[in-house]
Amino acid sequence: MPTFAETDRLILREWQPEADAEAALQIYQHPKVTRYLLTRMESVEQARETLRRWQSRFMQAGNGSGCWAIALKSTGELLGTVLLIPLRDEDEQPTHDFEIGWHLKYEAWGQGYATEAAQAVLSYGFNTLHLPEIYAVANPKNERSLQVMRRLGMTRLGRTNRYYNQELELFEIKAHAWQSQKSS
Repeated sequence: MPTFAETDRLILREWQPEADAEAALQIYQHPKVTRYLLTRMESVEQARETLRRWQSRFMQAGNGSGCWAIALKSTGELLGTVLLIPLRDEDEQPTHDFEIGWHLKYEAWGQGYATEAAQAVLSYGFNTLHLPEIYAVANPKNERSLQVMRRLGMTRLGRTNRYYNQELELFEIKAHAWQSQKSS
């Protein structure tokens, strides 16, 4: 399984549709996990198809975007997803703005995994893709995701209706601010 990045506790790797469908289903069928998400899975086959679609979409995009599995380094247990993808406008068309996001299984909440995985992906976005800024969006009621955005040093830009045809909180971090954080 190709590893995308490693942190102290985590391995970020490509999703493997055949091998990971059961674990993905366990993550994306939990109502607390999917409360604010567009992605929900109801069966192993649906999970497998969703993972295949993700793989295909990012391979075809060819812009460095991706959706990676988060695995615990010590055991290999799958904890969730971290992504760096173009935001989609109100017509569901990809924009030039990249967003970072994360979805963790309920049992992994509150342990710093989302922040740790997101830091690795921010590093990739700024140091490898040379993005000038990276955004994050969340439902205004999704306080847990908003807290991760703040921990990452992202700046709240306010509410917007520009993406995903819904009102979302929009956060941003610029490359120079990220570099400043890392050097201090």
